[in-house]
Amino acid sequence: MKIAKTVLVTGSSRGIGYEIAKIFVESGYNVVLNCIQRSKLMDQIVHIFRQTNPNVIGIKCDVSNYEECRAMFVQIAQTFGNVDILINNAGISDFGLFGQTDVIDWHKTIESNLYSAMNCSHLAIEKMISNKSGQILNISSIWGNVGASCEVAYSTAKAAVNGFTKALAKELAPSGVQVNAIACGVVDTGMNIRLTPEEREQLEKSIPIGRFLRPEEVAKFAFSICTENITYLTGQIITIDGGMT
Repeated sequence: MKIAKTVLVTGSSRGIGYEIAKIFVESGYNVVLNCIQRSKLMDQIVHIFRQTNPNVIGIKCDVSNYEECRAMFVQIAQTFGNVDILINNAGISDFGLFGQTDVIDWHKTIESNLYSAMNCSHLAIEKMISNKSGQILNISSIWGNVGASCEVAYSTAKAAVNGFTKALAKELAPSGVQVNAIACGVVDTGMNIRLTPEEREQLEKSIPIGRFLRPEEVAKFAFSICTENITYLTGQIITIDGGMT
């Protein structure tokens, strides 16, 4: 009998992470959901997902904290074994002029977006290396490629995620472990709830395809990258932005 692979999706109680977890659940994988604040919502999602696939668990964990991540990986090992596919999706945005940004806020943005990916990757790769296989996919942003005014800390964090992706991919390629990132354009999630209707319309007009990227589109793309066995694909920052950049 074929043993299902285990997927960890960080920040998966809503938005992109939720949609990624959903598609893996529906495809029969062992799936670990994760969140830090919306644990009750996550528990509800796990209950719903288990009606389709019983091999789903949810773990409340601050993935920017290494010791909490370590405890999470112990729990995963006890339940499913090693993590075969790691989707580093957890992160927060920060909007405002850099000169008016509190130091605590930009540290939190860096930690949530960058440290979370580093922590989980560090804990996942030992087994991946020994198994000579594994997938790490980091959910990044076009602002990590080109920068965004009034999102300096976020752009910096995502640029660091891109550099982390490329460097780690080179280090792990001889061991058969692939590391890639998706640089998303403007995604229709809660991160953009701050936009007024007028601002949203103006932003949509700046996108050649004429609309925001849907979370389920990112999920389908992420799933294809991690499951289509394109073993030569590693170290890539793959942009999906509707022609915006």
